[in-house]
Amino acid sequence: MTSKRKATEKSADNKPLGQIATIPMAKSVKATKKTVKKQDDTYNKSTQKKKHSKTKKSLKKSVYQSELERLQLELVKMQEWVKYAGLKVVVIFEGRDAAGKGGVIKRISECLNPRGCRIVALGKPTDREKTQWYFQRYVNQLPAAGEIVLFDRSWYNRAGVERVMGFCTHNEYTEFMRTCPEFEHMLQRSGIILVKYWFSVSDKEQEKRFQDRIKDPAKRWKLSPMDLEARACWVEYSKAKDDMFAMTDTTSSPWYVVDADDKKRARLNCISHLLTLIPYEELPYEPIMLPKRQGAIHYQRPPKETQRMVPNKY
Repeated sequence: MTSKRKATEKSADNKPLGQIATIPMAKSVKATKKTVKKQDDTYNKSTQKKKHSKTKKSLKKSVYQSELERLQLELVKMQEWVKYAGLKVVVIFEGRDAAGKGGVIKRISECLNPRGCRIVALGKPTDREKTQWYFQRYVNQLPAAGEIVLFDRSWYNRAGVERVMGFCTHNEYTEFMRTCPEFEHMLQRSGIILVKYWFSVSDKEQEKRFQDRIKDPAKRWKLSPMDLEARACWVEYSKAKDDMFAMTDTTSSPWYVVDADDKKRARLNCISHLLTLIPYEELPYEPIMLPKRQGAIHYQRPPKETQRMVPNKY
């Protein structure tokens, strides 16, 4: 398919390609815009450079931490409402390797009750799963009432890595692209709130993050041989992503694109945006009174010498 044809391609709900939803910058952390003056109908290059450096300036740690804590408190309120109202929430995080999907999932989940929030990151399908309906192993992970499920990659593996690396046949790929919107609409009709995020990272930023992982022994496990192969197929992945958006970005199940070159801003923008998509109310807080501790009239603790104690090394 030529680029000209792609530009006019329409998705399943007749929405022109290119109208993919993009997440606005979080209001409290949005970079200050500087007016670019015109001189004889041309932009002043020095002013443009200043503006570029301004938007690239790192977010202060104190600002980031303060805003993250505020948003995480809202996530707690949202989860309480999800449980109270019996909502079923699925959030999909897709994007290239090292785009920051795991980072934002961690910031979302670390403040939530793990009994009501699950992270799903499935590995390669088993031989048995390969013979099943493609969506079947994902259906097994869908939420019950009152649950939130965060997919670190999802059924869209078929539209990306499986297509590019040849892990599926052409017929399997085309069938997926045809049925995926139907599958998602079916989930939504069953009452599931479905949110899809694509984390967009530049090739330069991805390379920087890969180099950081290579140098850091604590992060080296994040870099797999498949990641390196995928980087070598950058353009093929771009084409696969464009085709995926064209076929699966629908009015009822849109893709939201997160500018992910700045990790901290990406996390704040994504969480802030997610909170606007899931309707919730703050439940009234009921004061908690601690009961008095039971007296130890008929109990004496055994001496520590009779127990295997962990050494106090610190």
